Amino acid sequence: MKKSIFAAFLLVILAGCSSALLKPDSEELSAPAPSEFNVLFETSKGNFTLRVKRDYSPKAVDRFYYLVQNGYYDGNRFFRVVPNFVVQWGINGNPEINKVWDKNGIEDEPVKLSNHRGTIAFARGGPNTRSNQVYINFKDNLRLDTTSYNNVNGFPAFGKVIDGMATIDSIYSGYLQKPDQDSIQTKGNEYLLRNFPKLDFIIKAEVIE
Repeated sequence: MKKSIFAAFLLVILAGCSSALLKPDSEELSAPAPSEFNVLFETSKGNFTLRVKRDYSPKAVDRFYYLVQNGYYDGNRFFRVVPNFVVQWGINGNPEINKVWDKNGIEDEPVKLSNHRGTIAFARGGPNTRSNQVYINFKDNLRLDTTSYNNVNGFPAFGKVIDGMATIDSIYSGYLQKPDQDSIQTKGNEYLLRNFPKLDFIIKAEVIE
């Protein structure tokens, strides 16, 4: 049942993807987000809510706000779920959108909010590569505050789960890190649905009061 529902939902997402994701306006992309806001995530496992604060990592929050407001995370699958570590998502189900955001990174920032259980941060692969992929910590991962990777130190968290952590904990983890990120980038959710049908997914993410 879940597979058929998702397949139908995926068709809607791909058919109506926002032009703001395929051709982002530079002014809108650089516009500052509110100083503090909540984001409700409706998922195949239930809901959870994040509280995000711009002071923690302004460039990260500006990017996250833009992506949420334009429906980027709708239909995303939780493709990396490592118990006692992190749950990660953010590669879009539409390969054409991935081409836009994969190389559209923001400047690095210092860590102000530590990677405690329930906090969210952008993943990255090197200098100025925080773009679209995010993760939530299953536990206190304070080593990520100072981890040096490809000449960049630390992963700055920018918000935390204020409701629904039980939903996060219940996300399907049977595939661990098996889904290939390059294949997701080029083939989108079609690849994941075919090869990893049990993955949980985001139905909708929206900013709420």
